[in-house]
Amino acid sequence: MLLELKVSNFAIIDNVHIAFRPGLNILSGETGAGKSILLKSLGLLMGEKAASESVRTGAEQAVIEGSFDLSHRSDIRQRLQDMGIDAIDDQLVVRRIVSLQTTKSRVYLNGSLSTLASLRDVVAPLVEVTGQAVPLIEMTGQHENRNLMSRAYHLDLLDQYTGVWKLRAAFEEKFARLQNLREEVEQIRSDARNRAQRLDFLVYQRDEIKALGLKQGEDEEIENETKRLKHSARLEEFASQAEDMLYAGDDSVTSRLHYVIQRANDLRTIDPKLAQLMEPLNQARTLISEVSYEVRDYTKNLEADPGRLDELEERLSRLRLLQKKYGSTANEILSALEEIEREIHQLENADEILDEKVAEVARLEAELHESAVDMHNRRTSGAKLLEKGVAEELKDLNMKGVDFLVQVDWSDSISSTGQSHAEFMTRSSKADVPRPLAKFASGGELSRILLSMKQVVGASQHPRTYLFDEVDAGVSGPTAEKVGRKLKRIAKGQQVICITHLPQVASFGDVHFCIQKNQSKKSVQTEVAELRKEDRVKEIARLISGEKITQTSLAHAEQLLADSHL
Repeated sequence: MLLELKVSNFAIIDNVHIAFRPGLNILSGETGAGKSILLKSLGLLMGEKAASESVRTGAEQAVIEGSFDLSHRSDIRQRLQDMGIDAIDDQLVVRRIVSLQTTKSRVYLNGSLSTLASLRDVVAPLVEVTGQAVPLIEMTGQHENRNLMSRAYHLDLLDQYTGVWKLRAAFEEKFARLQNLREEVEQIRSDARNRAQRLDFLVYQRDEIKALGLKQGEDEEIENETKRLKHSARLEEFASQAEDMLYAGDDSVTSRLHYVIQRANDLRTIDPKLAQLMEPLNQARTLISEVSYEVRDYTKNLEADPGRLDELEERLSRLRLLQKKYGSTANEILSALEEIEREIHQLENADEILDEKVAEVARLEAELHESAVDMHNRRTSGAKLLEKGVAEELKDLNMKGVDFLVQVDWSDSISSTGQSHAEFMTRSSKADVPRPLAKFASGGELSRILLSMKQVVGASQHPRTYLFDEVDAGVSGPTAEKVGRKLKRIAKGQQVICITHLPQVASFGDVHFCIQKNQSKKSVQTEVAELRKEDRVKEIARLISGEKITQTSLAHAEQLLADSHL
């Protein structure tokens, strides 16, 4: 849901701040007040290209900023997380900066510099056949309809209506598995000629590593023992000196401690406390004696062994050669050995593995074909019901001369969505040839067709912002009231922003904004204000009677508001 829109120095807009609400948001205003410019600013939030000419005269740059609530859009939060962007407090702030100095605008998503492609992917992605992206904003208008023009979106809406959408998740998972299996089969077959050569090479590598008989962490053990043997003379000298100073020498630490303790014992008849003070020295003498014995044993094991040193250095040299090929440590080399043995097993059993994978491919192809036929039949039968439901809604919206058709065709090739193509078509009479909706429907027709389909299909599991422009083009009276009621129903649980010039539609709004143009000798400015009760009555009265507001139009406006909120 779009929470706030801030626009500054964009075309004739100096500084506009709109706080949108859940439900139906109405935007109205005089012709030329800036409604189209406001639409363009929303288009920039959806990833449209910006032109430096749109910067307000006298300014260096234009800034368009939109804040979105993502609390009910876990899919968008996940998409942002995948892009490395944090959605703090479940919000997304999109910022576009258009500068006079460059033809390219800057894009920021939650303060992170981004690209137009990333912005489109997050806010208003085109629905692809391979994905299920749902936009934050859906815009319909004379020149702007990103999703209703997409055949993939047509299939998505049809599947949502017929219940096929739930079946597609399992189908897509199987299809992805099939694609991976086909690639694996092709890889095994393409590698067949080089298999023997590769196997010989891997066996050589395996035998080379195994010949050394490595253990986990052995490289550190060898290096430590080699150092001890190389420096055994220095270590033996230190050990001998340590033993002499601690225990064996006439002036050793233990000798001095013995003297101090003995003197304290001689004087205990004078003060018994003195002997107690020396008790820790008795413990120290015992500890030092134990260390001295251990040093003596350490010295016995330090005898130089040239043969052992040569053996270790030769083993270390062989280990260094393996480290250059397979890993910097013994553990990494052993991990490489496991991977080599795994590939050897695959190559030695390649024919058996290939047969298993080919059989699995055939099984998946059969299952997918059966599922594709089932989904196609559901789509075909559901398309008739969708046509009927939308046709009734269109008649209710004063589009009796337009037939809405859903063309579902079987495809020779399978994709992640099955083997069906769906496209919405229209025709002006029974004798007319059905034509693609994307090519021949006007902006007003597109808006009302989308409005009708949302009524029939129902709300998506992902709430979003629908922006309707020209949905009331060419309608009036009772039809306009029906348009307003349909917009009101769609807005439950999500958000609708509707630009209208009809009082009947405007009266159904949960909140009403008025766009005004103020012109002075120096400049023209656009202002947007949220209307309170009295001002809202006046604006609806203006929509009824024009600039000259009468008591009759005011009374009519009050009645419209009362009737629409019953």
